[in-house]
Amino acid sequence: MESKKPWRLNRRTFLRGAGAALALPALECMGRIAPAAEPRRLAAIYFPFGVSMPPADSGKTEWSWFPKDEGAGFEFTKALQPLEPLREDLTILGGLSHPDVRQIDGHDSADTFLTGCDLLKRKLHNVHSMDQIAADHLAKQTRFASLVMSTDGGVGEPTRSSTLSYNRHGRPIPALNQPRQIFERLFGVGDDATELGRRRLRSGSNMLDLVLDDARRVRGRLGREDQDKFDEYLDSIRDVEKRVERSQAWVDLPKPEITDQDRERLKLESDSEVPEDYIGTMYELIYLAFRTDSTRVATYQIASMGDATTLAGKFPQLLGMGKNLHSLCHDWNKPEGIEPLGKWDQFLSRKFAGFLQKMRDTPANAEGTTNLLDQTSIIYGSSNSTTHTNRNYPLVLAGGKAMGFKHGHYRRFAESVPLSNLHLTMLRQAGIPVESFADSNSMLSELLG
Repeated sequence: MESKKPWRLNRRTFLRGAGAALALPALECMGRIAPAAEPRRLAAIYFPFGVSMPPADSGKTEWSWFPKDEGAGFEFTKALQPLEPLREDLTILGGLSHPDVRQIDGHDSADTFLTGCDLLKRKLHNVHSMDQIAADHLAKQTRFASLVMSTDGGVGEPTRSSTLSYNRHGRPIPALNQPRQIFERLFGVGDDATELGRRRLRSGSNMLDLVLDDARRVRGRLGREDQDKFDEYLDSIRDVEKRVERSQAWVDLPKPEITDQDRERLKLESDSEVPEDYIGTMYELIYLAFRTDSTRVATYQIASMGDATTLAGKFPQLLGMGKNLHSLCHDWNKPEGIEPLGKWDQFLSRKFAGFLQKMRDTPANAEGTTNLLDQTSIIYGSSNSTTHTNRNYPLVLAGGKAMGFKHGHYRRFAESVPLSNLHLTMLRQAGIPVESFADSNSMLSELLG
């Protein structure tokens, strides 16, 4: 690839350039490199507000999210019963949390699920998320560095984020939430393979080439605090430049084709008014993205900790569970609230189980010696145990047996063990050369065979 000229752009030209850059097709495409024989993948699935944890004397402990006994002989409760057929492909985890997040409000913790960041200390400015560390490292291997999705879409606001993913500067990455839009981005033809698409890419690149000289001139007139803000702004422009370069590298390669059977399973017109179809379709899109090696990193936030009137906040009501998600989870220890919340947990685990089963049923190589799930490590869970408790996160680690993970247990860790140890372990087993992550202090060797 030819080296790029320095950026030079006056303010008026930059405004036009920004508009053109935003309009570029396949803006998140990545550079071209021959794919590895057995690629390793990573995914994170999140749901908010905690789980059912009925008191021992409630008479309804069968609806508890966590199993009663630890080890290989644990029994699935009703809440996680749909995962029983996948016992040997997953591990239930208890006791883990982010120590720096324990003191903040329970509804402020979703932003930190993949970062472990002390948002209060950092004045609500986040840090690089685990998934994006992996995405940055794997970016040149696939067309898309990562697939970032949520039910509510966009970024939300600090402490009420609607995305799990944060770039290296701690800025939220907008999540996609329209199934058809996601499908078209992954598999649509668009005009990125046409001469028009090529011209757009060249035009966008030329505009970005003009940025730097003018930016330096403007920066020199600013005070120190404004210079810091301006530097962050320039970093975002550099991100756009890299994406344009990657789009140029992939523009002549056709997007992968999917079968008619795949298309029939997808319900691209579904929305959050139909939770069964919507969540199932979002999982299906992750599966297809992995199966076609369009990306090797994906996140999906099933609901945010925003206002209860958000689209996903209405899911339990639409499923006949009586209350919005926020209110439902607040009733975790009330006699009348235990079973409805347990059924919500069961619904989520059933949708997750369907995704895992499809991954397990898909061969990952021509010989059929491994499957897609074996080559993908997936963290599933919440940053609360109950609505205002940022400890003992309910977590499932699934897949990755070809990456060294050993499953079939319920493992409970001491509270002194940070969740970032799990993030570090997932990163390293995915081949990401990191020494540490957040406040990690070791690998979780108990999870490895």
